Amino acid sequence: MDYLIDSHCHLERAELDGELEAVLERADASHVRKMVSVGTGIADWSLYQELAKKYPGRIYYTVGLHPCHVDAGWESQVAGLQAFFESECLPVALGEIGLDYFRLPKDVDTANAIIANQEAAFRAQLDLAAKLDCPVVVHSRGAFHACMRLIDERGVDWQRVVFHCFVEGPAEMRALNERGGRGSFTGIVTYKNADEVRAALLEQGLDRLMIETDAPYLAPVPHRGKPNEPAYLSHVADSCAELLNIDSAELRAKIAANTEAFYGV
Repeated sequence: MDYLIDSHCHLERAELDGELEAVLERADASHVRKMVSVGTGIADWSLYQELAKKYPGRIYYTVGLHPCHVDAGWESQVAGLQAFFESECLPVALGEIGLDYFRLPKDVDTANAIIANQEAAFRAQLDLAAKLDCPVVVHSRGAFHACMRLIDERGVDWQRVVFHCFVEGPAEMRALNERGGRGSFTGIVTYKNADEVRAALLEQGLDRLMIETDAPYLAPVPHRGKPNEPAYLSHVADSCAELLNIDSAELRAKIAANTEAFYGV
């Protein structure tokens, strides 16, 4: 099984720019056989469902309200999520959902209001995930412990939780793994200043490892600074294999199996 699965990417821009076919061709040339296009809001949920229908077995999709898209109307948007899980073409997970405290405004009252809204939307979506018993893709930026606390509170099966684009250190990974959850790693593992992220990858090891591009963001070396795409996942895989000191083919087989098991694809 010498192929890769991009466990987390965003194909909206490639599709809207008319570049998706070329992106898929380059992915295929790099042995990226499957990809999960992750929803962030109502603007992309139906689009990704249509892509999953058009490219069955190649593109899978998720739906979820990203914390940075939580606004005054978030309740009605979250209420629309369940319909996708009752459709003919099902999402493979709920996500990406979570908390993002990275760019909160300096005004304390405004910041607290944003945090309260994000946490309420996260709770509501975690409750839906528990009801559906589906995988959960978590976005956590500057809010790792708050995300952990809310997941603990809502009764979600930790075995079905992945913290995508893991950027914390080994202690946080240990706490995540002890609960049964896992982290997924991006091109950040190729960056010179990412020692803590690499230490977290070593802490988790191979048994739960998943990798992603988060395309079009976070392109790995040697493409850093350019728009990312699934074809570049091979650089992440090679970096992980070197770090874990295992054969690249062995790593690819294991992470493909891990990802297929997690998403049920």
